[in-house]
Amino acid sequence: MKKYLPILRNSPFFKGLTDNEILSILHCVNATITSKERNSYIFRAGDSTEVMGLVLSGCVLVIQEDLWGHRNILSKCHTGDFFGEPYAASPGAVLNISVIADEDCEIISLNVQRLLISCPTACEHHQKLIRNLVSVLANKILILNDKITHVGKRTTRDKLLSYLSAESIRHSSLSFDIPFDRQQLADYLCIDRAAMSTEISKLQKEGYLKTNRKHFELTVSNDTDSGIKM
Repeated sequence: MKKYLPILRNSPFFKGLTDNEILSILHCVNATITSKERNSYIFRAGDSTEVMGLVLSGCVLVIQEDLWGHRNILSKCHTGDFFGEPYAASPGAVLNISVIADEDCEIISLNVQRLLISCPTACEHHQKLIRNLVSVLANKILILNDKITHVGKRTTRDKLLSYLSAESIRHSSLSFDIPFDRQQLADYLCIDRAAMSTEISKLQKEGYLKTNRKHFELTVSNDTDSGIKM
């Protein structure tokens, strides 16, 4: 476990904890490490779980699928990101999401239920971890609120501009990379890929943006307040 400490200490879940405290917590929550190949399932909808996952290497997609294979991407998790924490913190909750490896990855699983039981020694780092868990859960709500904002727009163009504007603000730059390829972006925004590609081409011709694969550069007129501080 020690070789993963550089990743763990930078995770919001372990914020404020020393290396020794992190190693102690990993033992407390029955931490286990697994390797997953690309496109393999980590969690499946319909199951329940007492563990949440943290990505140690690679990346995973949190998705919803229907019986016909239509996919809705909720989020993409990279090294240091968590997934499954709301379900792990709710005993008996049935997953309505699946988590799949977007590329070969390593995952550490943490039994959240053991955190929710009062520590017999009332150790300080246990209390820190509970506070951090609340922060992680709150951040997940904010991420999902962003998605709701984007997909709630009426048109494909509005959904794209809403998402790209938010990413620009998040990066504090008009030039940035997004985490999704074209199909994943369409799945995230709940739009048809062909229609999205057509709209992106129109936006380029109209001078709203330039793009190359995952890279976007937005153009904002001087008399428009973009809300971005450069």
